Amino acid sequence: MKNVEIRELTTKELIERIDTEKGNLVRMKINHTVSPLDHPHHIRDARRLVAQLISELHKREINENKQSQ
Repeated sequence: MKNVEIRELTTKELIERIDTEKGNLVRMKINHTVSPLDHPHHIRDARRLVAQLISELHKREINENKQSQ
């Protein structure tokens, strides 16, 4: 998912997407522990996507706090 696509999401969609992606990441880690994945780099990509989503959420929270002051 590109940064432009992440910015287009609403805050509610962003929170839902974070929860979904965290669940996918946990599932992939468990599956990889049981039997190695064909493409283990997908775990890294999922972790980075979660980080990007969380970063965008924090950025929005900071902007809201600045505007309310």
